[in-house]
Amino acid sequence: MRILLAEDEKRMAAALTALLKQEKYDVDPVGDGASALVALETGMYDIAVLDVMMPEMDGFETARRARSSGVKTPILMLTAKGLLEDKVTGLDSGADDYLTKPFQTEELLARLRALGRRNASFQDGSLRFGDLMLDTAKAALTCLETGQTVRLSEKEMRILEYMFLNQGQILTREQLTVKIWGFENEAEYNNVEVYMSFTRKKLAFVGSKVEIKAVRGLGYALRTAADAAGGR
Repeated sequence: MRILLAEDEKRMAAALTALLKQEKYDVDPVGDGASALVALETGMYDIAVLDVMMPEMDGFETARRARSSGVKTPILMLTAKGLLEDKVTGLDSGADDYLTKPFQTEELLARLRALGRRNASFQDGSLRFGDLMLDTAKAALTCLETGQTVRLSEKEMRILEYMFLNQGQILTREQLTVKIWGFENEAEYNNVEVYMSFTRKKLAFVGSKVEIKAVRGLGYALRTAADAAGGR
């Protein structure tokens, strides 16, 4: 799961980044609201954590503009302001939850888990598409028709998780690269193709009818046999 962390206070940003990475989240920190808005509009993030008091654009305005642009990423607002009217402003701006500083790390992590569950629409801790079930906790892929299960590498699991959460959408190489390897990555351009090949082999191994289709000039999309029959 990839988190956008918008926090201008460097020590706080470093501490939160370390905490979240320790909890196995992928984290991209930014230091101002304008940068956070640009990142949010890429659609690459599962959750955004926005500080209210940021330069260039505060968290309220960042959330407001993101929602106006159609961004649906769950937003957790962080602020030192604990007044009721500030909380109302944050929620009215488009935030999904609100946490006042100082806070306990356990509470922050619990709220992130709750937002993650809401965003992923997990069923019994798993994601489903066609005849497939993806268990992200165990990094396991199961074909519900054949009963065959296979373990996934970290990159294969992240690719399928992203595609399951964007069912029916064409995902570009750029989107996949940023989502899987992050903004500041040294991944080669053909890394996406290589891992797509690995992932396709796992789909074939479990006997699934789901396919990863390459859409010429655009990117990749998950397709079922019914989609193929319908020409999608």
